[in-house]
Amino acid sequence: MVTRHSPSSRLSRLKESQIREMTRLANECGAINLSQGFPDFPPPLEIREAAARAVMEGANQYTITWGLPSLRQKIAASYRSRYSPDFDWVDPDKHVTVCCGVTEGITASLMGTIERGDEVVIIEPAHENYAPAVRFAGGTPVFVPLLPPDYSLDSERIAAAVTAATKAIVCNTPHNPSGRVFTHEELSGLARLCAEKDLLVVTDEIYDRILYDGRPHIPLATLPQMAERTITVGGLGKTFAVTGWRLGHVVAPEPWSTAVRTVHDFSTICAPAPLQEAAATALDLPESFYQKQTADYHERRELLLEILAESGFRATRPEGAYYVLADYEDWNDPRAGNEFSRWLTREVGVAVVSGSSFYETPGHGDRQVRFAFAKKLETLAAARERLVKAFERRRQKL
Repeated sequence: MVTRHSPSSRLSRLKESQIREMTRLANECGAINLSQGFPDFPPPLEIREAAARAVMEGANQYTITWGLPSLRQKIAASYRSRYSPDFDWVDPDKHVTVCCGVTEGITASLMGTIERGDEVVIIEPAHENYAPAVRFAGGTPVFVPLLPPDYSLDSERIAAAVTAATKAIVCNTPHNPSGRVFTHEELSGLARLCAEKDLLVVTDEIYDRILYDGRPHIPLATLPQMAERTITVGGLGKTFAVTGWRLGHVVAPEPWSTAVRTVHDFSTICAPAPLQEAAATALDLPESFYQKQTADYHERRELLLEILAESGFRATRPEGAYYVLADYEDWNDPRAGNEFSRWLTREVGVAVVSGSSFYETPGHGDRQVRFAFAKKLETLAAARERLVKAFERRRQKL
């Protein structure tokens, strides 16, 4: 039977995630997957055991909608201890919502704050879910690209995109995919703009524990006049190598916290109960865990940068997160980034994702690809062998 109905018009501007497409292609081709940002090494044993114990001991039913009380308490305590006094206002019973990953946290935050016709500034390159989340909320995304090679957060360029219809900005630091960690000066410029124009900010701070060369993470909510207008979204998946657990959290003052909780309540009810129990254990890990993780990521970063230099990619050293955005001009390949990425996956056996997938502004990221280095050293070494050989073959043909 043919129906006269059609899918929602909200979906007309959306397309399938290129990141997830590249993972499927990598699986089909047996390629080394440096495209999607998930670790190929196991989470800490303590939290795996805690998850198994929670399942076996009965933590298999709904939790309170906005999260297990013990987990919310530890999230609030973490913010207070790391960023006191600027987060001392956080009450786990009022201001913390545990959700199904940062993706849901971003979507719930925008659906809880944006009205139809509102504009939301998205700073590009940006994760693929930001623009769809704005459109799901009925808003209109407005894109402001950061400019290579330094990808500086230019508040004047952002201000030029703000209109009377602008209600919010989506900001991500440490930044995926550029690897930038925005400085206090850059974030202060954004904060002044938001205060002057009375704008909300939804921040994606999922990589707040993955920084390099001694750089600090600066939550936007800690800057003057920003606590009351910032919705901070974070999560556990990247820090503890449990991206498949889908555990995120939103920290927000009222009335934004209640708005987020309402959307979360009627969309997912609660995050997985036994994994919340395990997450509470994760937040009890000692500081030595983070110190070792930082050292390990420094090693992976340096190894990937060596590999890219040897195999014809020009890359900027990331300051945070676990990605490298690189151009491939030295390959002398005419293909745009999306086709080059598919070719590299199928023919070379190393999966990457096109830089253009992080932009909606035409002409940006077309000759770039993103590498994820949250991988075992042996995985990166295997990628090195394939990339270097392929680049040498290419040079011999030229």
